[in-house]
Amino acid sequence: MTTSPPAPTSLFARVRRMFGGAADDGQLPAAVSATRALELVKEGATLVDVRESSEWKSGHAPRAVHIPLAQIERGAGRLAKGRPVVVVCASGMRSRTGAKQLRSLGYDATSVSGGMAAWQRSGGEVRR
Repeated sequence: MTTSPPAPTSLFARVRRMFGGAADDGQLPAAVSATRALELVKEGATLVDVRESSEWKSGHAPRAVHIPLAQIERGAGRLAKGRPVVVVCASGMRSRTGAKQLRSLGYDATSVSGGMAAWQRSGGEVRR
């Protein structure tokens, strides 16, 4: 039995993987713009806010689930496995870590580039 060589990977797919994006396999990339995050949430993704309690109380998206980054593994059980997860923090740094941890637990998770400031600039609602 002979096996054929694997199909060549497109340059675009290789570059996407290098910068944290998934191949065209339906999985979310490692990070998305705030505009895309708003679209994902409107399409049914769960928004997870990983900021500390004081930051959450200062203003958060109305439908967000609050799970501080230090509690992400324990709090992940509150999330539906088959539903995409969009993770946000103040600037986008902690949310990247949170999304990575959620992906390691089997969730299709992405981080909002630019955090809550970008979320608001893109028209995302914030309640205080």
